[in-house]
Amino acid sequence: MKIHHLRNATLVIETEEHVILVDPMLGKRKTIAPFTIFRYKPKRNPLVALPKNSREILSRVTHCLITHLHPDHIDKAGEVYLRRKSIPVICSSKDEKTLEKRGLNIIQTLNYWDPQPFLGGKIIGVPALHGYGFIAKLMGNVMGFYIELPNEKSIYISSDTIFTDDVQKALIELKPDIATIACGTARLDFGQPLLMRMEDILRFTALAPGKVFANHLEALNHCPTTREQLRKALTENNLLSKVAIPSDGTSVDY
Repeated sequence: MKIHHLRNATLVIETEEHVILVDPMLGKRKTIAPFTIFRYKPKRNPLVALPKNSREILSRVTHCLITHLHPDHIDKAGEVYLRRKSIPVICSSKDEKTLEKRGLNIIQTLNYWDPQPFLGGKIIGVPALHGYGFIAKLMGNVMGFYIELPNEKSIYISSDTIFTDDVQKALIELKPDIATIACGTARLDFGQPLLMRMEDILRFTALAPGKVFANHLEALNHCPTTREQLRKALTENNLLSKVAIPSDGTSVDY
């Protein structure tokens, strides 16, 4: 299995038989309004362009997973790409109607903790909580995915979440070989962080039974944590050897 990191939370899982796109934010730089005006500099998003090799990788995609509807996970350009190529989309049952209205080809919907067949293996929707405190309600529903495919390592896409009992359950009971984690510590102008604070990133990493793939970094104006800060914290806690912190446009072989 190879995981291509494109930008932010947009990644591509490549196996022998399938090429699965996750959360396509495919627009050009500065096509999305700033997510914060006062707390951090009000720069338009994304802050960085898609890497040059994205087009070639995207040309091979066979399926798409969407964790939730925020524009940094599915933007207008992502929708156009999915519509134009009629890519089969898998999502939460809570997002089905909205995505169908946008003209996407929804072939499978998931409920939390309900295993379903998927590409010859299985997929489970895992609850995600997008923020600490009241802010999570405003952020709406989010779904992580646990995927097992024949002759491939298992993978848990935790998506935009803080550390919860459900996240802990996914790591301990499902025992994924690879777990992705959103590490940007995003914040709006009000409320607590929308993603795990560093202590919870470290907790997640320590608990993960296999390798960890860190993303959601250095692409949005409301995500202050840098790759270097993450690397430093992981090193200080003797966890860096478990974690890949890919640059945009690079891939990791598992």
